[in-house]
Amino acid sequence: MSFVDFEKGGSAESLTINSTSIPSIDANEVLVKVNAFGVNRADTLQRQGKYPPPKGESEILGLEIAGVVVAVGSGVTNVKEGERVFGLVAGGGYAQYAKILSDHVFKTPDSLSCEQAAGIAEVFLTAYQSLCEIGQLQHGQSTLIHAGASGVGLAAIQLADLIGTKIAVTASSSKKLQVCADLGADTLVNYKQQDFAEALSSERFKADVVIDFIGAEYTNRSLKVLNMDGCIIQLALLNGRFGDKLDMALLLGKRARIQGSTLRNRSDEYKTNLINGFCQRFLSEFETGKLKPIIDTVYSVEEIAKAHARMEVNDTIGKLICKW
Repeated sequence: MSFVDFEKGGSAESLTINSTSIPSIDANEVLVKVNAFGVNRADTLQRQGKYPPPKGESEILGLEIAGVVVAVGSGVTNVKEGERVFGLVAGGGYAQYAKILSDHVFKTPDSLSCEQAAGIAEVFLTAYQSLCEIGQLQHGQSTLIHAGASGVGLAAIQLADLIGTKIAVTASSSKKLQVCADLGADTLVNYKQQDFAEALSSERFKADVVIDFIGAEYTNRSLKVLNMDGCIIQLALLNGRFGDKLDMALLLGKRARIQGSTLRNRSDEYKTNLINGFCQRFLSEFETGKLKPIIDTVYSVEEIAKAHARMEVNDTIGKLICKW
């Protein structure tokens, strides 16, 4: 089979198409012929040598796939050959065939193409984990979502809107903010033009949950607009590993919690429970249209370098997808 190979530590241009054997599956796995896969920041970090896959997982890039089941393990009962599926993998997604635990498979709604389905698993599960499992966001509360026009940001806006919360977002342009507003965001801040803490304070906005990908100087400013007993959930460190000194007085005074979170290196059991919880609460909303994958661009696999380059300069609104 063909797959996207990379030079560890190399640039986006180092990505090439290579060949390898089709993976074999265990009793609890299925083999999917991949029609499309999502591009995530974790992929660019792995290519750069900064984010290796969990021990025992495929070294091939890629965390989410969509396609057709071509083989099932002897112990699999929840999915059949020929079914259209999408799902989460810990590695191996940038290939024509990928194996995936049957418990981590979603059946693709009839209303969605494979390209659309490939843009769901990573962002919606990350958003669901952050808002519902960690943040315990409730109807009537408020949430602040930084990088609102990112894939996770746009998924989080939709989930927060369905839960029934007030939503504030930050983004870098009026175009990105308009997309956020169209999906349900109430308060919009262009962080290149305004200090978001000052802007939200003037609006008397207080967040029960903050989703942050930036870190550094954002943490203290997020604490300023956090509600009592609120939670900041840190998903990435786009402004670097180290930042401003933490304002402990704000942290203590608001009884705040700062929670770091990842998804890729969680246990299989954790991911299964997360997927089941998401499916019970929200999966049907893709059929009703209340939830939808927001796709920026669909590239052919030969254009994978363009997708990585765009991801690295934050030049996206929603998901970047590649198809075979």
